[in-house]
Amino acid sequence: MQPLKPNELAVIRHAPADTGGRLAGRRDVAARIDPQAAAYMARALGQPARLICSPALRCRQTAEALWPKLVPEQDARLWEQDFGTHEGLAYEDLPDLGPLSRAELAQVAAPEGESFAQMVARVTPALAGLQVPTGGGPVVVVAHAGTVRAALAMALGDVPLALAFEVAPLSVTRLRCFAGGFSVVQVSGDV
Repeated sequence: MQPLKPNELAVIRHAPADTGGRLAGRRDVAARIDPQAAAYMARALGQPARLICSPALRCRQTAEALWPKLVPEQDARLWEQDFGTHEGLAYEDLPDLGPLSRAELAQVAAPEGESFAQMVARVTPALAGLQVPTGGGPVVVVAHAGTVRAALAMALGDVPLALAFEVAPLSVTRLRCFAGGFSVVQVSGDV
């Protein structure tokens, strides 16, 4: 893992969460922090100029474990996708959607929830506002798998294509900021 560069935005998925085998998009569950993995990641990435996180407990705990001397800014737009009435269901009890294209899947919303496309629309202004001017970063966001995919959708210019990415807990997605957008520098697995 290379140190972050001043013109990078890094989006880190929170550490593994204590979900109890149930869907936890907006459910506020704790993270299971591995102090050695967090220390390794923080040393490898270096100190960010700004640290922002989702208000979710698992994200705040991860940000604090990575950089305990920094107080992360919280942005509610970075919350995970709202799974509505499916929140808290055991994974095996989730409805089978059948075969869907990525474009169709991006539009699916659970009752009283939001689709991935709606989540991307919510997250995009938050991430676009973090574009790092030359030499003004790096900026780190600690959030959710859906937030990471939203960042990839922005960089790729394609919402459904971002659903092709699997996002491991405590993985780092690095984006280079340039006038008018992002490019993908690296998508890494877990530490």
